[in-house]
Amino acid sequence: MTASGTPTVATATSGEREVRRSTRSGLVGLAGAAVNGLLGFVLTVVIVRGLGPAGSGAMFTAIGVVAIVGVLCCAGADTALVWALPRRTRGPDGDAARLLPVALAPTLLLTVAVAAAGVALSGTLAPVLFDTGTTDGDDLLRLAFAGLPFVVAMTVLLAAVRAVRPVAALVAVQYVLVPAARPALVGAALVAGAGVTVAFAGWLAPVALAVLACVALLVGPLGLTAGTRLRPVRADWHGFWGFALPRAASATIDASSMWLTVLLTAALAGQAAAGVIGAVGRYALAGLLVMQGLRVSVAPQLSRLLGQGRTAEAAAVYQRITAVIIALSWPGYLLLAVFAPGFLRLFGADFTTGSAAMAVLAGAMLVNSGTGIVQTLLLMSGSSGRHLLAAATGLLLNVGLALVLIPPHGALGAAVAWTVGIVVENLIATAAARRVVGEPLVTRTVLRTAVLAAAGTAVLAGAGAAVAGRGVAGLFLTLGVAALLAVVLLLHPGVRRRARAAVPTLLGRGPR
Repeated sequence: MTASGTPTVATATSGEREVRRSTRSGLVGLAGAAVNGLLGFVLTVVIVRGLGPAGSGAMFTAIGVVAIVGVLCCAGADTALVWALPRRTRGPDGDAARLLPVALAPTLLLTVAVAAAGVALSGTLAPVLFDTGTTDGDDLLRLAFAGLPFVVAMTVLLAAVRAVRPVAALVAVQYVLVPAARPALVGAALVAGAGVTVAFAGWLAPVALAVLACVALLVGPLGLTAGTRLRPVRADWHGFWGFALPRAASATIDASSMWLTVLLTAALAGQAAAGVIGAVGRYALAGLLVMQGLRVSVAPQLSRLLGQGRTAEAAAVYQRITAVIIALSWPGYLLLAVFAPGFLRLFGADFTTGSAAMAVLAGAMLVNSGTGIVQTLLLMSGSSGRHLLAAATGLLLNVGLALVLIPPHGALGAAVAWTVGIVVENLIATAAARRVVGEPLVTRTVLRTAVLAAAGTAVLAGAGAAVAGRGVAGLFLTLGVAALLAVVLLLHPGVRRRARAAVPTLLGRGPR
């Protein structure tokens, strides 16, 4: 082998290996996302069926407070750990463990202060966030703020698990343990005749168990019981929080987008409208679990590759993951748009008023999923400031339009405002990522996947709606035909041959 040829072969082999690695991790993440999505749907059904529009609106509002304030108190430390830990040395002699106190100490101190203030001010805040007839508003807010330190600790520790453990460990805690416990505990509370406050306590309870699981998972990789040094140096604080602080604002915007919409709708159009947009948002965000499952799988890998200057390999991972996201997400969102009345009827007749809102949000999510994990790519490159610019622009558009559109149009106005914010944020983030990474992000494979997914689903959904309407009957007819077509394809010898040929690649074994 010549000296000049060696680097080319090594790079090609390394690139293929990185793509296979991302695919394997992505499969685990997708499995977790599927379980999480199913359990999240079950939880939503339990809440809306058990509490109705007004009661579910109150509970969604309380969850929204936890989501928004919790992410704000994390101050970007969770994403900073995912970015920083893969670039550090693990084990007793490494420097990775030093980042744990850097991440946890400031966030928990801030959270305890915010929680104490929130509990003290709950009587003042409740009339602003809840309808005047809601008697449980004070109790819901006190419980939300009291549970906040546990939620923040769980979020930060889960990020550390995500960075140093195989993705299966994260999936077990975040995508299975917590989502499985929540509908069980909330449902048990409602069956026992308890009100919305006890049901919300059931939603919070699994967080404490998740914290203990995360600590157990971090002991080995970080050498926490083997004498590893935990005392950080000044450079640790500077590098970590230099990334985290811009991310703190954008993370709050990202994680609170739905709950901010729910809170604005509750304040401007009433609790019932907030319950409707909460149910619609749950459906819209459910499809993003595919992207979330893949994102959590490959973010540490992207950080490592970009930290080593291997931008072409990072772009290849992004392109593969984006094509998978489009193939799996776009059919679902097109079905949501076409059969919005049928999907919402599953929650109850009162929720079908949100059909137009769901169709609008489904269009926004086509754009969101179509850009793939571009925001993760931008963050893992270290460009948290550019990500903040994109998120802040989307937030300003969302809030500004919401103030104008929600009072006259209710849930539909909230959906339109949210949609504009989502689309603009993703377009800005895509342009910034392309500039930072310096590699093409859209390939023919990505475009071909988008065209095939959209065209195939549009034909199938259009036929189902024409035959049986856009309600539950049309929805189940279309899903049945889709399942039948999938079975027929799997029975085709050529399809089975390609599936068998793909298995070694997905498992990381190259051709012999």
